Amino acid sequence: MSLIPQIGLFEMLLLAALALIIVGPKDLPRLMRGIGGLLRQVRGMADEFRSGLDQMAKEAELEDLQKEIEALKKLNPADEVKQAVDEAMMPLQQPIKAKAEKEGALSTASQATKSEDQA
Repeated sequence: MSLIPQIGLFEMLLLAALALIIVGPKDLPRLMRGIGGLLRQVRGMADEFRSGLDQMAKEAELEDLQKEIEALKKLNPADEVKQAVDEAMMPLQQPIKAKAEKEGALSTASQATKSEDQA
């Protein structure tokens, strides 16, 4: 439902006839210029209001874009890939570390035995 009344051709002709009768043919051009100036001012205010809303929308959009850019700057795909690879390698590295520690303990023990034998 529109708040602005819809004016058709018949209504326009009726308004023109009433204006001609009420104002008279002598003052009708002055009245039409006044109405035209008023409509120009209303359109100018509407355009100004619309441009203000567009500017606010652009600023809000820019703020959203800046937030997204900052989030993307913080997001480093190389770190994510490295973390995923490290997590995938963790189960494979545990037996290797255990074996290396066992061999390290054996070599340390054998070195300790050799040093005791030499003494």
